[in-house]
Amino acid sequence: MKKDSFSKEQKLVSVVIPVLNEQDNIEHTFAELQKLFAKLSEYQFELIFTDNASTDESYAMLQTLQQAHPDLVRVFRFSKNFGYQASILTGYKKARGDAIVQLDCDLQDPPEMIADFLKLWENGYAVVYGVRTKRDENWLMEKTRKLFYRLANFLSEEPLPLDAGDFRLIDRKIMQALNYFHDAQPYLRGAISQMGFKQIGVEYERHRRLHGKSNFSIFSLTSLALDGILNHSIMPLRIASLIGVIVFPLSILVFFGYFIAKFLFSGTIPQGFTTIVLMLIISIGLNALLLGIIGEYMGRIYKQVKNKPLTIIDKQCDQYSEEDSNITPP
Repeated sequence: MKKDSFSKEQKLVSVVIPVLNEQDNIEHTFAELQKLFAKLSEYQFELIFTDNASTDESYAMLQTLQQAHPDLVRVFRFSKNFGYQASILTGYKKARGDAIVQLDCDLQDPPEMIADFLKLWENGYAVVYGVRTKRDENWLMEKTRKLFYRLANFLSEEPLPLDAGDFRLIDRKIMQALNYFHDAQPYLRGAISQMGFKQIGVEYERHRRLHGKSNFSIFSLTSLALDGILNHSIMPLRIASLIGVIVFPLSILVFFGYFIAKFLFSGTIPQGFTTIVLMLIISIGLNALLLGIIGEYMGRIYKQVKNKPLTIIDKQCDQYSEEDSNITPP
């Protein structure tokens, strides 16, 4: 491993940027960050790009950047798309900084806020995260996101920050704590918020993507929402148990009600075919719902037990990593 090239008097800040088909944004993002770094000359910086097996020219462009700026840019390309959260966590694990900042390559989160994050970090905050007061997107999607954040917070055993994404700064000690987490489907927003330490949110308006299109489909967003709810709460299981506790005595009451009515009103009560069908449909629906909730938890247990690598690095352009460190443990 090569010797660090930064001054020991200066703190090193790592900026982790996950990439998936961002060829239209890479050069602009790098140029904007260079301007910012020039203003923050009291710090040293490193850029860590984690490429989730892009199919465009993203990796070739990142290689060129690294060759031109070997002391600043570090690039890791995965063998396949391991997902957004795994990409961020791998970047965290590769970071050498005293503080680590996550920033998306599309610059919807303003990089100039990193200066504000650093000020709060110097004042003793271990986690500084962005709180989105407004997003430049359609009304339905914005309201759906807000609903998810509030639902996840309601179901969680510990409070989660509302309207906060992955745009954040974490102290080195947070990363050291994350090394003890072994999660096959990590949800970093919840994991970091539930660690404790001194945390604070900074409000901002999220911009519209300048180039390209979002890599998050409805399926991806739904999967992320499920991770957020199920990874940090057993409340859905408790709700399933509560439904069972409520439905069982009600079914007993209905049974005795029909039993008594059979003798008191035997001449006027119809055969009951419709009632039986309705009760069967309701019962099947409830069973499917409750088994689905249990199945989601069992699926996560199954993935956790398999203990597969979090990510596998296929190629890397980095002067600070060992050659054999191509597998990131879960």
